[in-house]
Amino acid sequence: MIQASEYTQAFAALTASLDEFVSQMNESNAETKPKPETSNLVSPLELNRYLNKSLVLSSRQLGWDGILVEHYQIPSTSPEGELPALSTHWFNLPLGQPVQLTQKRDGRVDESIVQKGDSIFIPAGMPSYWYRQGNDSCCPALHIHLKPELIERVARSSEIDLQQLNLANCFSKQDLHLHQIAMLLLAELTSGGIMGRLYVESLTQVLVIHLLRYYSNFTPKSTTPDRGSLTRIQLQQAIEYIDTHLDRELSLDRIAEVISISPTYFSGLFKSATGISPHQYVIKQRVERAKLLLSKTDLSIADIALQVGFSSQSHLNHQFKRLTGITPKQIR
Repeated sequence: MIQASEYTQAFAALTASLDEFVSQMNESNAETKPKPETSNLVSPLELNRYLNKSLVLSSRQLGWDGILVEHYQIPSTSPEGELPALSTHWFNLPLGQPVQLTQKRDGRVDESIVQKGDSIFIPAGMPSYWYRQGNDSCCPALHIHLKPELIERVARSSEIDLQQLNLANCFSKQDLHLHQIAMLLLAELTSGGIMGRLYVESLTQVLVIHLLRYYSNFTPKSTTPDRGSLTRIQLQQAIEYIDTHLDRELSLDRIAEVISISPTYFSGLFKSATGISPHQYVIKQRVERAKLLLSKTDLSIADIALQVGFSSQSHLNHQFKRLTGITPKQIR
């Protein structure tokens, strides 16, 4: 299992590339394609009965906005089947041993040995047929479903013409960057959402921008447009909002709304202004406030953890020691 310190460091590396991604998303030179009919589309929940898969973990109960992450074991007893068109965009990421897989859709047949690090992407509204051979064991996989509304929201804020945006089916593509994002989401899912909503929203933002850049017919300009920077007032308003609501579940969308800019650009602009991502800033401020409460009050460490916005005392202990080198108990 990935530890919190590992995926926090990896997340910092990912957000560093977010600026480059969003800075290139201003125009689309694609052909128009009508949206699929939605009346006969099935939900991710209905997909379960077609795959006969065993659910290990799901983010359904965590309430993540626009994204569903589920870890499955797909038994060898169901190697073949036809899948209906889904209402969501679907990433299927194998996590086990290499397996021979065949996919048929739109009159095309693709066959490959898929393995960990490969990605399979099926856009919403596209039915497909699958056949697996040469593997008698269960096949672990991570499924990531993205709501079309989420994709449209990010594309619109990036000034991409939705009528000209076409997400493309992708079969057995080696995509280590996507795999890294997926493993961070899986680690957060495994922890029960310990890092919080802001962290998941930031990861989701990176994932959607990666999807738009590498799984669509969108072609970014070679030049990098000037997206400006946060004004002194905007930065102060964002910081004041964060500091005022440290004890709550902070949202990337809400913070960006306070200063009237797109959430797509906010993370990059905030990091340019402060040197750290919004999520990292929030963790830092929570630790600082906890440090103050530890030295000035008699509240228990568990109560302080909740008052400053950590999900538990153990989460406070981990982040506190990571940033200060000592534990809350040693401060007390």
